[in-house]
Amino acid sequence: MDYALYLKAVVLGIVEGLTEFLPISSTGHLILAGQLLGATDERWNVFNIVIQTGAMLAVVWEYRSRFFKVDVALYRNLIVAFIPAAVLGLLFSKLIKSYLFHAVPVALAFIVGGVIILLVERNPQRDARVVAAKDMTWLDALKVGIAQCFALIPGTSRSGATIIGGMLFGLSRQAATEFSFFLAVPTLVAAGLYDLWKNRGLLSAADVPIFGIGSIAAFVSAFVVVRWLIRYVATHDFKPFAWYRIAFGVVVLMTAYFGWVEWKA
Repeated sequence: MDYALYLKAVVLGIVEGLTEFLPISSTGHLILAGQLLGATDERWNVFNIVIQTGAMLAVVWEYRSRFFKVDVALYRNLIVAFIPAAVLGLLFSKLIKSYLFHAVPVALAFIVGGVIILLVERNPQRDARVVAAKDMTWLDALKVGIAQCFALIPGTSRSGATIIGGMLFGLSRQAATEFSFFLAVPTLVAAGLYDLWKNRGLLSAADVPIFGIGSIAAFVSAFVVVRWLIRYVATHDFKPFAWYRIAFGVVVLMTAYFGWVEWKA
C-alpha cells in the first residue's frame, strides 16, 4: 500500500472541499496544490474533477429537504442555469486545459477575480430585486448560468462567478449564495461523470480507494464550509476573499518569476 498516494488524496480532497463553495477557485487551488505534491498526470487530473462530487454531496445533504421534494421551479432554474457552461465546456474544454491549466494563468485569474469582487463590493446592495432563491425566475437563472461560464477559466471560481454575477443581476447576497450551492449539483455531477467516461481507459480498480478517500475528504471539508458560509453571508461581504485572491495570485507570480517554485509549463 502506497501511503503517500493516500496522503495526497486526502490533502487534495480537503483543498477541494475548502475551496469549492468559496469565491476563491477550487480548480485553481487544485492545479497549484497538485503541482506542489507532484500529482499532475492525467489520472490525478481526473481525480480532481471526480472528487468535486464529494463536495457537491455536502450541499445535497445540507439542503436535502429542498432537493428531495418536488420543486418544479427549482429544477427548471437549475437546468436553465446549467446549460450555458455545459455547452461551452464541451466545445472548449481541450483548448482551456491546454493553455490555461498552468500556474501563471491561474494566478492572473486569481488577481483579476479579486479586483472584480472589490469593485462590486464598493457599491453594496440595499434593495435586492430577488431576496430568496425560491423567488428566482428562469431568466434570473439564465443570467447566473451565463456568469458561470467565466468559471471555465481556471482560477476564476465557479462560486465566485455565480455569486457575484447573481448579485450584479439583482439577487440578494443570500439568494445568490444559495443558488450557487444548488447549481453546483448538476454542474459538478456532469463534470465528474463526463471526465470519468472520457478517461475510463486510464483508470483501474486500484484507483477506486484513492478516489473514494479524496471524495470523503472533500465531503467533510465542504460540509463545514457550507454551514459556515451560510452564516457568514448574512452579515459580511466578500472583500476578505478578494484580498486573499489578490495576495495569493501575487505570491504565485513571484514564485514563478524568481524561480522559487518550478511550476510546470
